[in-house]
Amino acid sequence: MSVAVKLCRETIKKLTPYASARRIGGTGDIWINANEAPDNHCVTMELTALNRYPEFQPPDLLHAYSRFCHRAEEQILITRGADEGIELLIRTFCEPGQDYVAFCPPTYGMYAISAETCGVTVKKLPKDKQFAFPFDELYSMDEQCKILFLCHPNNPTGTLTDKGKLETLLKKRQGKTLVVVDEAYIEFCAEYDVSDLIMEYDNLVVLRTLSKAFGLAALRCGFVLAQPEIIECLKKVIAPYPVPGPVASIAAQALSDTGLRIMQERVGAVNTTKQHFTAAVASLSCTEAIIPGAGNFITVRFKEAKKIWQALQQANIIARDVSHYLYLEDCIRFTIGSAEEMAKVASVLQQQ
Repeated sequence: MSVAVKLCRETIKKLTPYASARRIGGTGDIWINANEAPDNHCVTMELTALNRYPEFQPPDLLHAYSRFCHRAEEQILITRGADEGIELLIRTFCEPGQDYVAFCPPTYGMYAISAETCGVTVKKLPKDKQFAFPFDELYSMDEQCKILFLCHPNNPTGTLTDKGKLETLLKKRQGKTLVVVDEAYIEFCAEYDVSDLIMEYDNLVVLRTLSKAFGLAALRCGFVLAQPEIIECLKKVIAPYPVPGPVASIAAQALSDTGLRIMQERVGAVNTTKQHFTAAVASLSCTEAIIPGAGNFITVRFKEAKKIWQALQQANIIARDVSHYLYLEDCIRFTIGSAEEMAKVASVLQQQ
């Protein structure tokens, strides 16, 4: 028996890692499997003072994101992607073997994996077949539920949370549960942002990222938004130098007036391309249904999904097979790429 097998925690031995787009791999000409931006965000920077550790929370970046999200700086924590925010919340607020986290499948897989790696139990409260959240069940969870994750818009369906029901949930779970709303895709539907509720509810946490609308997936820069008391707790757990200097410099540029204009133009272009692609796919004989939703992607149910998948691969198009998710049998998720890329995808589908 190797030392790794002998010493590794039993939980980790049994764990199935998250199948990220890069771990799945594959080769192709059109990459529309990871909900990335279709274009590259160009920046300039000077690599100086690399011999010094970076600021714990870089002031320029903190100020820039505060201005963008309309939250006070003490309500923001900069993290290594929203994924770090997920794990920090679990490590900070959940007692292993005592508390549990809840989420509503089908949804983002890292909520479960982060909890399991921390030795914290997970509880699944599935959405219904129309992908609506089971609010009656969420209202009545027991007090061992320390964190509830709600993805808004949801990945991989793009469905949204009802804001009125969310407020009711926050009231009913006051003093019992942190309600964490993952807004990784919110810039594509900014009118549904719920972060303004942070001022009123001290059990609301919002997760954000620069990976999607800002076109900076390689940067790994995210944010936790919450009332200051929660942020201070997280600061006790986060690594001592969580934001590399080059990351802070690039992120601050992306949040400048010019950077925000570029982001907004990108969002407009993606949303327009999404409308055209959705209309094209909806009219095809191979399409069973399109799951309506927000975000920079659409999920489509096909009559012969395996045949469609093979045709996409033969055309060097890398999409995302989500058929293993609850209620998503025969479904493929398409990130919205450039107009030219999506026209090629639609052409391949038209031939099936």
